[in-house]
Parts: sequence; C-alpha cells; structure tokens
Amino acid sequence: MTTIRLNCAKILQTVLEEKVFFGELKKQVSEQDLPYVNMLILTVLRHLCGLKKILKLFLQKKIPHKNRIAEYLLLSATAEILYTQTAPYAVINETVNHIKKTCDKYMAGMANAILRRIVADKENLRQKADNTSPLPDTFLQILQDYDNEEIKKIADSVNVLPPLDITVKENPTAWSEKMQAKLMPNGSLRLFSYPKIHELPEYTSGSWWVQDVAASLPVKAMGDVTGLNVVDLCAAPGGKTAQLAAKGAKVTALDISESRLNTLQQNMQRLGFNDVRTICDDALHFMQTCTEKFDAVLLDAPCSATGTFRRHPEVLHIKNIEDVQMQKKLQKQMLNECHNILKIGGTLLYSVCSISKEEGEKQTEEFLKENKHFKIIPIKEEDLTLCGQWENIPILPNGCVRTMPYYENSSGGMDSFFICKMQRII
Repeated sequence: MTTIRLNCAKILQTVLEEKVFFGELKKQVSEQDLPYVNMLILTVLRHLCGLKKILKLFLQKKIPHKNRIAEYLLLSATAEILYTQTAPYAVINETVNHIKKTCDKYMAGMANAILRRIVADKENLRQKADNTSPLPDTFLQILQDYDNEEIKKIADSVNVLPPLDITVKENPTAWSEKMQAKLMPNGSLRLFSYPKIHELPEYTSGSWWVQDVAASLPVKAMGDVTGLNVVDLCAAPGGKTAQLAAKGAKVTALDISESRLNTLQQNMQRLGFNDVRTICDDALHFMQTCTEKFDAVLLDAPCSATGTFRRHPEVLHIKNIEDVQMQKKLQKQMLNECHNILKIGGTLLYSVCSISKEEGEKQTEEFLKENKHFKIIPIKEEDLTLCGQWENIPILPNGCVRTMPYYENSSGGMDSFFICKMQRII
C-alpha cells in the first residue's frame, strides 16, 4: 500500500496545526510524488471550509484528539472524491486502510461508511461545498475594511488557479513570443501551463526569473534608478533585487536569514548580477547602526502574507488578525528607522504582500501623520505600464497602489499588494 495519501494528511496536519507554510514542507516529498501531493493539498486548502461542512454532515461527534490524523485523511479523501478524477474505490480503500493502521477499526469503519455515502451523493455534496464561502471567520476579520461586494470578489478568486508569471531582464515582447506567453501590461510574461521551471527556455542563461505580476510593481513604481545606490531591505529570495540590478541600480541586498540570503546569492549568480552586495543582518539593527546614506530604500516589509492566498491558500486558515497586528508593529518600527539611511530627497518605497489595510493604507497614513521626514510621491499608471493597458487601474486617490486578487481576472488575477512611494524631505 502506497503511503502518499497518508503523507498528504500528515503535511496538512502540520500546516494547519503548526501554522507552517506548505512550501516549507515540500522538501520532505520526493520529486516523483510532488505533482500529486501539490495537487491534493492545494485542493484541500482551497476548499477546506466546504470540505469541513460536508464532513460535519456525517460525523455525529467530534473525532477524538488522539485520532485527529483520521480527520485529515477524511478531508483529503473527500477532496479527491469531489474534485478529482481518481477512482473512488481506490481513494476509499487506501484511506480506510491508513485509518485502520494509524487509529483503530472503529474509526476505519466509520470512515468507510462516510466516504461511501459521499460517493453516492457526490454531485449534491460538491454543490454544497462549492456554495460554502472559502473564507473562514478568522480571515474575514482581516478583511473588515472591505465591503461585501469586495469580499465576494475576494472569495471568488480563491479557486482561480494562479498562472506562472515571469520577469525578464529586457525585451519582454520578444520573450513572450519565445515562451508563447501572454504579455502583461507591466511587461511580465504569463504562462498558463505548469512546466518545470528549469525546463523553460534559457533557464541557465539567467535572462528571467519567476515573480508574480503584483510583486513586480513596487520596483516599477520606483521609476528610473540607473546609477542610484539602493538598499533592498528584507531582500530574499531576490526578485526585487534582480529588478533593481536589471534597471542599473547599485544594489545592496540585506536579509536577516543566512540561508535565504544564500538562496538570493545563488539566484543573482544565475542571473549574472554579480555586483549585488549582500549583507546578513536584522534590518532594524542595520538601519540603527549604518552610517551610509542611500539614494533609495526599498522596504518590502515582513507582513502577514495574506495577499498571496492564490498561490498559498493555507494563509486563509493559518493567519488571523493577531498576526496582522504583530506584523504592523514591526513594520512601524522599520518605517521609523528608514530616514537614518536615506539621503534627503531620496525615495522610500514601502510595500507589503498583505491584503489587510492595517498593514498597508492605515500603516502609511499613520506613519505620515507622525513622521514629518516624508511625503507621498503619487504613483502614476504610466509608472506601472510598459505594454498595453490594465483592466483595473490599481492606484488609490492619494497616489498609493492597492492590487487585488481579482484584478486582471480575465487572465488569472494577481497577488494583493500595497505600495507607497515616499520622498524624504527633511
């Protein structure tokens, strides 16, 4: 009996109980098993609220804590029955056998009965699951600053599978033809199939890197940085560092994690950006002790990452308002230190991949009220546009940018980012 379904259940348990990103656990999975594991776990996470609702219909009482692996096996099996083409008998037999071995015969018998009833009423139960909001109450608290229509659009975007976005060093039009990719308005390339990254054209040549469309916009918003001395705080894994280097900036990339910084260095080596200076340090400590003044500071700040749920649906279930408040406190500390390393007249670009306005709009509004060193430089649509027009103009009245997961919906959406461009004036 293969253990792949049991391994999926164990990974789900770790993700949801220990609040770990699925990506951190993928190294435990063999290359051969990864496509299946990836498919099943992401399917469960995207439909988790609906799957829990279905199981609740059949469970007369809560599964005992000591047997909780059975719940994750049942969730996985229900997802596989409702949302994949796998033969139901294979799903049932293997799931029941795993529960028999990890729990007991009683749990196995109950699981067998539940899964057979789900197969018998598959179409009706799938409709019930699909009609359940994918946003748990804990995530809805994070969205308290959005209206009902916006929340509905956010919910609808959970099950839109994200395409693969690529940033190229130069000539995106030619590269879009070479890769047979959709050319996005900012010059990103969008692929709708899921090839292995290293098998894409000229991977080893270092002409491009993977980066969500929205993640590419902060550096786009900085404008011309040719020859400028720019520090990228919290830089790893280096997508924005690469953009800055490609635009001709003299880049210092800083990150607190030595292992993540090593990944950045490897990425820069592949891309041929050998002049990027790297520093392993805590950003706050660096800003408090550094005597160097930079022309521009990119603060892509640590955040709740709640804007990335299209690619990482676990954030819907492992992040809550307390995570947002904790990150907001750190972001405020970092913003307050930025003037120490920035020349008067220099640019501070603040961005977060959070959908929470607490970490974005409200964070910068409070910062600018309390800090007279800075003023907003309005971002213009042309700053973010290289090829064609956007379906949605993600620019707020004050000149900041808020992207939403349903922007560019006809071609697969984008992550939710907040971007604010400021200038140090004193």
